[in-house]
Amino acid sequence: MNDAPRSDPSTSPLLLDLYQLTMFQAYVDQDMEQTAVFEFFVRRLPPRRGFLLAAGLEQVLSYLEDLRFTTAEIAWLERRGFSRRCCGRLARMRFTGDVHAVPEGTVMFPNEPLLRIVAPLPEAQLVESRLINLLHYQTMVASKAARCVLAAPGKTLIDFGMRRAHGAEAALYAARAAWIAGFHGSATVLAEARWDIPASGTMAHSFVQAHEGETEAFEHFARSRRKGVVLLVDTYDTEAAVRKVVRLAPRLRAEGIAIDAVRLDSGDLLALARRTRSILDEGGLQATGIFASGGLDEDQLRELVGAGAPIDGFGVGTALDTAADAPYLDCAYKLQEYAGVPRRKRSAGKETWPGRKQVYRRHDDGGQMCGDTLTLEEEVLAGDALLRPWMAGGKRLQPPESLATIRERAAAGIASLPPALRELEPTDSYPVTVSPALRALAEECDRRTGGAAFT
Repeated sequence: MNDAPRSDPSTSPLLLDLYQLTMFQAYVDQDMEQTAVFEFFVRRLPPRRGFLLAAGLEQVLSYLEDLRFTTAEIAWLERRGFSRRCCGRLARMRFTGDVHAVPEGTVMFPNEPLLRIVAPLPEAQLVESRLINLLHYQTMVASKAARCVLAAPGKTLIDFGMRRAHGAEAALYAARAAWIAGFHGSATVLAEARWDIPASGTMAHSFVQAHEGETEAFEHFARSRRKGVVLLVDTYDTEAAVRKVVRLAPRLRAEGIAIDAVRLDSGDLLALARRTRSILDEGGLQATGIFASGGLDEDQLRELVGAGAPIDGFGVGTALDTAADAPYLDCAYKLQEYAGVPRRKRSAGKETWPGRKQVYRRHDDGGQMCGDTLTLEEEVLAGDALLRPWMAGGKRLQPPESLATIRERAAAGIASLPPALRELEPTDSYPVTVSPALRALAEECDRRTGGAAFT
């Protein structure tokens, strides 16, 4: 019998910080099992960001549903020095709490809770690290992808970043997050197998180099692929390769094979795209598109589109999957209530608003977002309440949302943003106000714990 803990990080409950376990044992030792409320939020936006796009909730819910320790994992923890009482509690543990969260694809802003956990304190604390891990990465990538979509309206965008993503799970979740934000596909095949995100790909330079000549390489590839043929033309001399494509096209057409596009992956993409378009059009290949890749990000997309580059689609890789210009969010999962008493952190620069909260969003007569209010859960204000119930007593309240629904929500939310926030350099910030009742609760918490009021 295998007595080792599971090694797959996506299924192992040991994918957490050690202090989650040390606190768990201390809570159990002191019988601190009353209800706790934790909320996940982002303290501030990264530079040049006007908004966030929430993603990763489905993976959080699946994690909470499946959370349990195996006999081997409990035995390993006992050998690690955790008490018999602690390990017994872990062995019996299932997530029994409630989850409220904003739906995936919702546009969000700083200090607004994306998710709330209400559960016995040891449970709510134990899940912190993995919840942050899941929500942080997909929200970060979806927010980056949304900027690419805004920079290249009407263009086909494909996630090309798997090979530079920081691990297998990151590569897969990046494809999902980008799709939510409006990308049209991914080079990552498993994303199609798992979520029906269209897999899209061309050829590598090595394929061309493996042949004696480009024409031979193009011909072999096209006859093998036959559908969705995209030929990479910048291995040697780009313009010469495009002319070879033009000469080859009639032979392939006679066999029922169309060349959908050529791909540019290096050099001055604007100049090369213009020259390529001219050569294709002169050769009767007006229906053959141009696809570009090669270290692109939203700024380069904006420049190329703004300059009128005749490029139909882009592959965005490293900059997307690593969120290269802003590779992390200043996010947190903080205790807001325990045993019915509101709690608040007062650390300088890391203060929190106490209690169970809700966000109400208002739209103007034209459907544009015009302001959010952060308030207490029990308050009812004008606008749409963003946090919804997803789990009660550890059980899901509805089936998983389809990615199509999430994608449509994201598109609608981005379209309803004020124009200044849809720019790559936002010229304004979105108004998020704090209700008087929430401010009063913060002041009450401060008086109780002997601190100055939160202003």
